Amino acid sequence: MKKIIFPAITFVSFIACTNTALSYGNVTSISLAAEDISSNDTIINFENYEVDKLPNGFTQTATGKQQTLNWKVLNDNGNKAVAQLAKNKGNYFNLLVLEQSSYENFTMSVRIKAVAGNEDRGGGLVWRYIDNNNYYIARCNPLEKNFRFYRVVNGNRKQLKSVNTNIGTSGEWFTMTIEMNGNKISCSLNENKMIEATDETYTKAGRVGLWSKADAQSYFDDLSVKIINE
Repeated sequence: MKKIIFPAITFVSFIACTNTALSYGNVTSISLAAEDISSNDTIINFENYEVDKLPNGFTQTATGKQQTLNWKVLNDNGNKAVAQLAKNKGNYFNLLVLEQSSYENFTMSVRIKAVAGNEDRGGGLVWRYIDNNNYYIARCNPLEKNFRFYRVVNGNRKQLKSVNTNIGTSGEWFTMTIEMNGNKISCSLNENKMIEATDETYTKAGRVGLWSKADAQSYFDDLSVKIINE
């Protein structure tokens, strides 16, 4: 079921945006200007996007040696979502980046359904994204039964926090929420705060996106970014 979007929240649609083709494995975002930093909330539920196509306003890319990029909108029992469908291998991160705006301090959430994956499963959120080799990740892996927070620097991923969880193991939708405020990060599953951390690696605004690893085929829906105003 879709979340209700209340009138007080600004709905930002990217249907009219052109998805720019970017070189594989290179920087996927231009330098950020002050006017690129969003001061508006963003809600995307994919209902107006075309099935079997990459959603406009997003760029698919990856961290790791080139394999397959296969993000597309699909119909999941009458509900549209965006899916990562590639079956990749190894330490390879599938990324779908929202290119229209960058965000500094915010609360971001998305619904996720882990559909398949033998090597890896599930997925998560990316934020303060500079390019496809530099960003933060929080991800939930139903195979490992854990929820983890990482940073990626120059393509190298380092785990910062990890907790055990059974969320996502049934293949049902669950909600991941990230709050980023200054250097403070909190990560929640189904509204239960499970990870808190501080980190100074990425101190400025960056783009946001979706993430999975290797052969983790996952669906994502109801992406929301709400600005924190000091």
